[in-house]
Amino acid sequence: MTPKPLILWNPKIIQEEEDCACASAIAPRTGGRFSTVWQKTKGLVSFPLPFGHKVYLSPQQNGAAVLNDSTDTLLNTFVHPVVLKNALPRQEIYSRDLNLVNQFASLGFLVPVEEDDCSCATEGDCGNSPATLTSWLHLTDRCNLRCDYCYLPHVREDMSSETGRAAIGAIFRSAIANGFKQVKLKYAGGEPLLRFPLILELHGYAQRLADEHGLLLEEVVLSNGTLLTAEMVETLKSLGVRLMISLDGFGAYHDSHRPYAGGRGSFADVAESIDLALAHGLTPNISVTVSSRTAEGLPEIMKWILERELPFSLNFYRENELSVSHEDMRLDEQKIIQGMLAAFKVIEENLPRRPFLGGIIDRANLSVSHTHTCGVGQNYLVFDQNGQVAKCQMHIGKPITDMHVADPLAVIRADQAGIQNISVEEKEGCKSCEWKHWCAGGCPLTTYRATGRYDVKSPNCNIYKALFPEALRLEGLRLLKYQDDPEVVQKIVA
Repeated sequence: MTPKPLILWNPKIIQEEEDCACASAIAPRTGGRFSTVWQKTKGLVSFPLPFGHKVYLSPQQNGAAVLNDSTDTLLNTFVHPVVLKNALPRQEIYSRDLNLVNQFASLGFLVPVEEDDCSCATEGDCGNSPATLTSWLHLTDRCNLRCDYCYLPHVREDMSSETGRAAIGAIFRSAIANGFKQVKLKYAGGEPLLRFPLILELHGYAQRLADEHGLLLEEVVLSNGTLLTAEMVETLKSLGVRLMISLDGFGAYHDSHRPYAGGRGSFADVAESIDLALAHGLTPNISVTVSSRTAEGLPEIMKWILERELPFSLNFYRENELSVSHEDMRLDEQKIIQGMLAAFKVIEENLPRRPFLGGIIDRANLSVSHTHTCGVGQNYLVFDQNGQVAKCQMHIGKPITDMHVADPLAVIRADQAGIQNISVEEKEGCKSCEWKHWCAGGCPLTTYRATGRYDVKSPNCNIYKALFPEALRLEGLRLLKYQDDPEVVQKIVA
């Protein structure tokens, strides 16, 4: 007996928190005109799953979806352009298949032929713009840790209240001038919890400006977790401010990356803070920085994270001028691939309810189709402790403008001398890659440091390509596992 057609997909896309400027999501497509010529979307990526299922990613939409054999057969009716009424000739199942075709269009699996030549798949292209202006606020250069990969000199300088308010004002000026609907603030450092009263003051000021101008406000504190208290947790929770904590491994693996200034390991304190946050009802996002030094420890920390049902992101170490002497941290392809695949095995054994494609492989965001790796040069501002504005926090010492200009974002966008975050369509080695819509060519700073160019593929390309299919397979298995839970998976059985 032929199984009933089945489609599974995420009811919503969850963007995992991380410490970079994330790519923007795209608006959903709707479909289904009876006389329109439709075709299967170019650039679809699929991977086989058990029992005849397939998991798909579309460059025209966000998130993955699973189809069974019957549904996949219907989709392949549109491999070549076909008029909808000719593709669905059987009257007894016409309504069923029309419903499936409409869902295909909504998921970005089918496009009208006149739109199929549009290769732009993200906001910022084809006349659309990102809805969120994201800003990094460097509240202090001070930190109680001495992480081996840190790019900061750790001078004893703090952002003043006056500078913080002026920076917030500049952010909202740019948001209003450029038509953004939401402002996202990242309270960072150094260690921002050293300036917790300033976080509260700036939150209040930003919320007033957001209310005054009818903008949404999203905020997150990027912390090492060692200074967290129950009072801080309760305050952040009551204000709706999210928390991201860095945790690079279990025990000695984390300590090898992130010791205190005196050399003592910080894992025990960070782990205690994470459990403290959970006990008070605040779920932190966990940022794991992966280097060759810690890659073999990934399975153990992934098990720890999944046991607590924590959202996470796995980010690759980025060499910088202050970390270059740590040769054992440089990304060895085989060590990173083996460590990541071992972590993926743990995920497969403990598939979470929460989607994870947004943060599972470095800056390559498999949950969002996009043409630029991040928001640098487009919808991202970095304010240092003195109110100077840079394109990226890793270039915080190379400002482009300051908080006093009328529209800092306009100056950042116009700059041709600093980091160039160009489209993946312009990168040598990327244009014909099937994963280009989700990888977008990797971190521009990492590529430039390795090659002296922004218009070529990432030096981590081989790592990405080895991991992408496995990450997509994991998401397909997750959708199958939770297909009967409507809070996790949306489902059509026709």
